[in-house]
Amino acid sequence: MVPDINTFSERSDEYQRSRPLYPESLFRWISNLCKFHERAWDCATGNGQAALGLASYFEHVDATDISKNQMMHRQENPRITYSTSPAERTPFDENRFDLVTVAQALHWFDFNQFWEEVSRVSKPGTIFCAWGYDWLYGDDQLNNEIIEPFRSALEPFWRPNNRILWEGYRNEDIRCPFPRVQNPPELSICVEWTVNEVIDYMRTWSAYKIGRQDPRAGESINSIVKKIGKRALALRSPQLIEMPLKLFAAYVE
Repeated sequence: MVPDINTFSERSDEYQRSRPLYPESLFRWISNLCKFHERAWDCATGNGQAALGLASYFEHVDATDISKNQMMHRQENPRITYSTSPAERTPFDENRFDLVTVAQALHWFDFNQFWEEVSRVSKPGTIFCAWGYDWLYGDDQLNNEIIEPFRSALEPFWRPNNRILWEGYRNEDIRCPFPRVQNPPELSICVEWTVNEVIDYMRTWSAYKIGRQDPRAGESINSIVKKIGKRALALRSPQLIEMPLKLFAAYVE
């Protein structure tokens, strides 16, 4: 199933402002897997969060995305070159990259075509790595009074593709043809957010944007957000938020 691209392009400034950065330990681990660090491709880069992290470890990063609106909010770095192209068909030469990464987007791709493209542009021994973050968690009060009601309201609007991420990129789902790196680390995003920042983040979810397109659902969601906002005043702020990463890596052959 192909996502509605407008879901990811809509209000891209909010996406940049409200989505968390990935932990430095992730990029350090990826770098240690790679034999060479000349060039990396960050596919479906969005506004460049992952590309920015990779730029500290690779001489150059090519960052691509299909959304021009996301690209308008990209994070500039002299080691990053941004361009617009679909994941399954790029203008890159063969045998170009030492690393290929996909953050928070692999579950939307045409897997057969994408794996062929990864093979085409990868050097011998290239590392492929994909990751995405799972549900967010705070303390019991935040979970019970804010996060869970919001999740429940959006339950009907998640697309089936999201399950691929939540279930950890199983081989039966993504059909990765490359041997996996065994025993990847257990990593999490940890941030200190106010309650309003938690709500702003949940508003970047595709299910929120889809749900609001339905008049009845949109009214219900807005009502829940207002109630949550009132209850939020009683919660201490900011507080620690954790988002475990779903992560896998493979050796491109």
